Amino acid sequence: MKTKEGLFVSTILALSLALGACSNNDGNGSKEHDKKQMNHKGMDHSSSGEVPKGLKEAKNPKYEVGSQAIIKASHMEGMNGAKATIVGAYDTTAYVVTYTPTTGGDPVKYHKWVIQEEIKDAGNKSLKTGKKVTLNADHMKGMKGASAVIESAEKTTVYMVDYTPTTGGEKVKNHKWVTESEFQPE
Repeated sequence: MKTKEGLFVSTILALSLALGACSNNDGNGSKEHDKKQMNHKGMDHSSSGEVPKGLKEAKNPKYEVGSQAIIKASHMEGMNGAKATIVGAYDTTAYVVTYTPTTGGDPVKYHKWVIQEEIKDAGNKSLKTGKKVTLNADHMKGMKGASAVIESAEKTTVYMVDYTPTTGGEKVKNHKWVTESEFQPE
């Protein structure tokens, strides 16, 4: 009897661990990390709207500047489901990166998105997964000058957007970046 009970408990435990591990995947092949959102809480995600040197406006973006769409991404708390106004559309390569803030603290894992033009000495060829780079982006405190690793890359149109978080609070202006696949029409 003890053997059957032990086997049952072991099976349940193994299933729980396996299902728990699956919950960290966002369906796009990149791992989401619960701590990542904690790292972003309480921070101001508005920017000046300045774009990096060399970034080219998209010729035929799916979402035109001035149009609205619903964000289907959860980079930040209150982002998923928010109505966004498109402020800018640019063709580039967007990267998911893990970086260690220059201000100290734990690494920020799987941050979405840093673009080609925000990586020091990136040139114009897409960077490979696993490449170590230095970030020139300043979306977050401690990001500019931080050492990072490329987790994944996607050639796409990225958008700068204004939106009001679904959780309430102040409007976020000139948020960088949301990719084309992270929207649905209004």
